[in-house]
Amino acid sequence: MRVGIIQSSFIPWRGYFDFIASVDVFVFLESAQFTKNDWRNRNKIKTPSGVVWLSVPVRHISLSQRIDETEIENNQPWVRRHMNAWQLNYAKAPFYQDIKELLSPLKEIEFRMISELNIFLIRSICAYLEIKTRLVHSSELNVEGGRTERLINIVKSLEGVCYLSGPAADAYLDQGLFAKAGVVLEYKSYDYAPYPQLWGGFEGAVTILDLIANCGKEAVHHFRSRTPDIRIA
Repeated sequence: MRVGIIQSSFIPWRGYFDFIASVDVFVFLESAQFTKNDWRNRNKIKTPSGVVWLSVPVRHISLSQRIDETEIENNQPWVRRHMNAWQLNYAKAPFYQDIKELLSPLKEIEFRMISELNIFLIRSICAYLEIKTRLVHSSELNVEGGRTERLINIVKSLEGVCYLSGPAADAYLDQGLFAKAGVVLEYKSYDYAPYPQLWGGFEGAVTILDLIANCGKEAVHHFRSRTPDIRIA
C-alpha cells in the first residue's frame, strides 16, 4: 500500500490532486505548524492583469500554532470578495458553472477553521475528478515521533509499504530511517502539459479550479504527471 502525507492547502494546484491520485491512502497532516503567507490559506488565480492571490483571512496568534488550530476571520467579507473575483475573471471560461457549483457551499456554510475549509474543498474536487483514494486525518491515527519518524509511523499504522513524498522534502527527510523501517521512499514527479487557458500565456502554478473552469470534466486528462515518480530507497 502506498501512502502520502501532506498538509491541507486552499484549493491547491493540480499537482496536489495528482499526488492524492497517486497513492492508496492520503493523510492530511493537520497537526503540522501553520505557515504564514503560504499555501495553507491562499492560492493563485489567473486574471487579465496576470496572476493574483486569493487569500482567506485567518487569526495567526503564535509561531507554534498548528493548522487545525487556525481560525478563519469570518468577520471579514472574504467569501463575497472571492466569489466576485471568480465571476470577474472566469465568467467567460467554458466551464465556469462547474467551479461556481464547487464553490457554492462557501455561501451556505461558515467554516470556522482553515483546515475544515481546505479539506471540504479538496474532498469536493476529488469527487469531481473521480479520485477514489482513501482520505484520512492524521488526528485519527494517534502517532508520534520526530519529523521522519512520525511519517514512517503513520505509514506503518496504515499497513503501508511505500511512502510517496514531494521532492522538496529531500532537504529534511532521513532516507536511512525509511530503509531501516522497511518502507520504500519515492518522490513525486510534477511534469504537466499545458491546457487551454484564458488570459495570455500559460501559467501552471495556479489553483486546480483554473483547470476545471477551462476544461471541465476533461480535467481528468490534464492533472496526471507525464513522467513516473522516483524511487529513492
